[in-house]
Parts: sequence; C-alpha cells; structure tokens
Amino acid sequence: MYAIIETGGKQIRVEEEAVIFVEKLDAAEGDTVTFDKVLFADGKIGKPYVEGATVTGVVEKQGKGKKITIIKYKPKKSSSHRKQGHRQPYTKVVIKSIEA
Repeated sequence: MYAIIETGGKQIRVEEEAVIFVEKLDAAEGDTVTFDKVLFADGKIGKPYVEGATVTGVVEKQGKGKKITIIKYKPKKSSSHRKQGHRQPYTKVVIKSIEA
C-alpha cells in the first residue's frame, strides 16, 4: 500500500518503511511526525485531501544538501560579478505507518 502526501509544497509518494527527504521540519531527531495532508491512500482520491487519513514517520536526521554555486554577472561590465552559495536544509524521515 502506498500514499501520496503533500509537505513543503511538494507531493511525495511514500510506502511503509520508506526513507524520504523533505523540506526542513520543526522536529528534533527521534521525534514522531504526522502528515495529515494525504492526497491519495488505499485507492481513495481526496478532494483535495483524504478524510481521516494520516501518514506517520520518525525523524532520523536533520541536515543540509550539497552546496550549489550561483554566479551572476552583467556582460561587458568588468566590475559586476557576484558569486553566491546555497545549501538547502532537509529532514530525513522514515515512514512507519499509513492509515487510510
């Protein structure tokens, strides 16, 4: 059985015992998180969410993704260069149960 949840502005397909990486959640390592924005579960399609369906998981790790480098410049202008880096924070969650 699988479900589709919405978190962090993204839709993610999850199964029991699956490991997912989501946008940073306000939870410590070892905490239990409940996703109640379930779009699809057990063959039921929500409008927009399935009534009474929840997905439960445990936070395994908080971290940051790989660094990306952004370089902006204006052509033909020697003094107009800008270099910037970014590391997107994430939360690693292990799905424990899907209740539909």
